[in-house]
Amino acid sequence: MKRTKILDALNASAPAEDIRIMGWVRSKRDNKGFSFLALNDGSCLGTIQVVVDHTPEIEEALARIGTGASVAVTGSLVESPGQGQKWEVRGRTLEVIGEADQETFPLQKKRHSDEFLRSIAHLRPRTNKFGAMFRMRSHLAQAVHRFFADKGFFYVHTPIITGSDCEGAGEMFRVTALPPGSPEPAENDFFGKPSNLTVSGQLSVEMFALSLGDCYTFGPTFRAENSNTPRHAAEFWMIEPEICFADLNDDMDLGEEMIKYLVAHMLDTCAEDVELFAKWVDKDLMATLTTILEKPFERLPYTEAISILKKTKKQFEYPVEWGIDLQTEHERFLCEEKFRKPVYVYDYPKSIKPFYMRMNDDGNTVAAMDCLVPRIGEIIGGSQREERLDVLTARMDELGLNKDEYWWYLDSRRYGTAPHAGFGMGFERMLMLVTGVHNIRDVIPFPRTPKSLDF
Repeated sequence: MKRTKILDALNASAPAEDIRIMGWVRSKRDNKGFSFLALNDGSCLGTIQVVVDHTPEIEEALARIGTGASVAVTGSLVESPGQGQKWEVRGRTLEVIGEADQETFPLQKKRHSDEFLRSIAHLRPRTNKFGAMFRMRSHLAQAVHRFFADKGFFYVHTPIITGSDCEGAGEMFRVTALPPGSPEPAENDFFGKPSNLTVSGQLSVEMFALSLGDCYTFGPTFRAENSNTPRHAAEFWMIEPEICFADLNDDMDLGEEMIKYLVAHMLDTCAEDVELFAKWVDKDLMATLTTILEKPFERLPYTEAISILKKTKKQFEYPVEWGIDLQTEHERFLCEEKFRKPVYVYDYPKSIKPFYMRMNDDGNTVAAMDCLVPRIGEIIGGSQREERLDVLTARMDELGLNKDEYWWYLDSRRYGTAPHAGFGMGFERMLMLVTGVHNIRDVIPFPRTPKSLDF
């Protein structure tokens, strides 16, 4: 008999004489003459109740079943007399597929801390919270692709191994085929030059935007930044659209539209899972998401943002002066306390931004923007790109970059240059926004952080 997923069984429109479900036991309760099992198979948040009579065959199976065991049940789907559940399964057969040693199985029926669950990341999807989390991660990724497909964007697979440092910060993981500690020069390595894991697909996707029009890339990125904050990981996923014949305002419009689309999609598609996080993780989650949907994002020049921060009576750990890069405490103040909604800060000092951002007429700022959201701070960072070859090369000289390494990038400004803009959105930060989770380690299946590579 074909397996029925528990999600489909719970949403059935009519009873069924024959049904076969398979899943993991969340709890077992024995009564005189019969037993109750609560099963979950990961297809949804809910469990389905299974009732089995104590026949000799079933009693033998029950003796081997505890929390975490996987089982198969064949029986009938019937209306449940219990409250809070429409259907239950009256089991005729019970098969133990995989036992779980009750002396060592770490997920017994009690609440576990997030810190403990990170230490058993291979098992934490069995819990309600992390089962919901990773269902939502899957739905959110699919929604990203649907958003861009509906808008006519082309999906570009950009390189994961690269010879360029998009951000210019140098915090990259080296890729080498040479033996550890080898004194051989990079010329003798696999690619014949230094190579690294990418920090961004932006430079590559720009080339396609200047050929195909609107494009995006969505893939893993890597930062060798020794940072142990709740918002940083060494491996994470980035959504990076690039729009041609567009300026900074078009860029901000696209980011706002995208965030609103993704929030609406998750509320519609994952309502049950979102409600779990609203109840147990962040009591203000629904209010935050509703505000995002209903209010336009604030748009604030960097200079004005600095003025607001300096005038407030709030004491910040990091002093505020024109020319600084905003810290998380500054970002959260603007969107949580000052405006109480998402905020775009734009036109940043050129001194704190990369070489590819378009120089403004004042010569001191660039057409860059960050989108700030409650609880997280920056969720999007983007800019209009510098399309003028002379300005771009002068900026690279100013920063001491080797233009020979970017010959292919500069070609796009030599041959049919055009104004274009784009941004990067941290996929995990978007997931933190729609779940209320505060630590990026809890939205990645197997997080990679300093001194953490266990799974």
